[in-house]
Amino acid sequence: MGQFPFQRLQSQLSELIHSLPADSRLPSEPDLARQMGVSRATLREAMRSFEGQGMIRRRQGVGTFVVGKVPVLESGLEVLESIETLAHRIGLSVKTSALHVERIEADEALARVLSLPVNSILTRVSRVIFTDSRPVAYLVDTLPEEFLTPLELGSGFTGSVLDLMLRRGSPKLSTSRTEIRAITASSEVARALQVQRDDVLLQFIAYLYSDGGQIVDYSLSYFLPGYFRFHVVRRVG
Repeated sequence: MGQFPFQRLQSQLSELIHSLPADSRLPSEPDLARQMGVSRATLREAMRSFEGQGMIRRRQGVGTFVVGKVPVLESGLEVLESIETLAHRIGLSVKTSALHVERIEADEALARVLSLPVNSILTRVSRVIFTDSRPVAYLVDTLPEEFLTPLELGSGFTGSVLDLMLRRGSPKLSTSRTEIRAITASSEVARALQVQRDDVLLQFIAYLYSDGGQIVDYSLSYFLPGYFRFHVVRRVG
């Protein structure tokens, strides 16, 4: 399909999406492809941009739904803050769901990442962050048990390991290093975020350090692009 026909397809999809109220279900992929006169592969490619903008959401085995106007969590990357802090700043309500806390032993890969002996005891915390009844982020933190035990994650846990440690005041935190990637969703992440496997997500791989230089927290965060906007302010050198 040439550039002009592809742009026309995107325009037609945009008109369809904007003509429907939020939570409306779009026609099935085969029906919509037939209606637009394109292949399913071409339709899927065109729809990815609308997913990235948060305008539609695909639910595995259920269908594709119109999201409507969505609140955007926007943040600079110069200061490390939790999703809860960002949401509170703009008056947006978020909640934690599917919280899973477990004690695990460090395999070779995690031992290398955390600079610990193999079989060291770790605490792993995974959860899904919702806003307006939609899952928008899937977070997985892995920490040495000396810094966080499962018993500390009781009913008062809001979903943010960072906020918990800041309130506690120990260990004293200093810096965070984060790698940012665009990735395709694995089966596990797709289930958590109610999207299709191989949908494009924004992934943060973060290392949180104590003032002594030890890695306190190794975290993997997966964001739906349409709900988050990150920016960096840089000095001209």
